[in-house]
Order: sequence, then structure tokens, then C-alpha cells
Amino acid sequence: MSFYEQVYAIVRCIPEGEVTHYGAIARMLDNPRAARAVGYALRALPDTPAYADVPWQRVIHYNGEVRAGATLQSRSRQAKLLRGEGVRVSRDYRVEMEKFQWDGLLPHEVPAVLRRAAHRL
Repeated sequence: MSFYEQVYAIVRCIPEGEVTHYGAIARMLDNPRAARAVGYALRALPDTPAYADVPWQRVIHYNGEVRAGATLQSRSRQAKLLRGEGVRVSRDYRVEMEKFQWDGLLPHEVPAVLRRAAHRL
């Protein structure tokens, strides 16, 4: 299973109304220096029905900043999706990480999530 598919499998686990950051996803995949690669994976997310269930909007910068893409339009879209889930996003595109951050998967939970995802492919 590719790194990108592993990222998508972990992101699918983020509950509605919660967020995490790129580095947390990388650490869950036992690759703590791959935060940027997590961002690349989400930017490359296929726009197909098979990937429609990947809640990419729930992954933000570690400091709580909504940074989807490089445009204000993409940030606005991500903020709108998060607000629709009950996540409070400020006018300057920030989320209170202390309040909305997902605790993530425990190390022993990750292999089972990845195995289930591999069967989807």
C-alpha cells in the first residue's frame, strides 16, 4: 500500500467535529518527518467516488491554521466544511487545537486500520 493510501486510511478515522495536523498523521504512520508528504498526499487526493469519504478538511497546520492550498478560496472552502461539522474557525482561519484536536490512533491500532484499507483497494 502506498504512503498516500496509508494517509487516506488514517484521515478516514478522524471523527466529524475534530481536527488533527499533518505531523500527527505522519507520526501515526511511524514516519514523523513526513508531515509535508502528508500534505502532498491530501493535495493529490483523487476526485473520485472511491475517495469521497476522505475528510481532508480535518487536517490542518499544527498551530491550528487552516491552510488548504495556496488560495483564499480553498481556505474558505475548508473553513466552511469544518464549520459545518461544528468546528469553530476564526475569521483569520484558526482553530483552537486544545478544543478540537483529535487524539489520534494508538500505535497498536494503526496496523488494523491499514489492513482494512488494503482490502478496500
